[in-house]
Amino acid sequence: MEPEVKKFLATIVQTLSMTVLWMLINMVFGIKMGLLFLDGEITIWHGVYYLCMVASFIWLVMYIRKKWKEVPSFDVDQP
Repeated sequence: MEPEVKKFLATIVQTLSMTVLWMLINMVFGIKMGLLFLDGEITIWHGVYYLCMVASFIWLVMYIRKKWKEVPSFDVDQP
């Protein structure tokens, strides 16, 4: 397999795995530990959870954008 195609496929797998890992971590802390739902009173842990979720999402988007900038372009018009 050509190195460019191999790097492209590896980037796809890494993007999917990081996104699934991010969702899994947020589901564990949010749903299983009850931090996602604001039932009754709002505690400091709800704020910490939501702050970490937003910060980690921003980090995930930056990571994915950086990862995809390294992938070679497969334009037909290139010599």
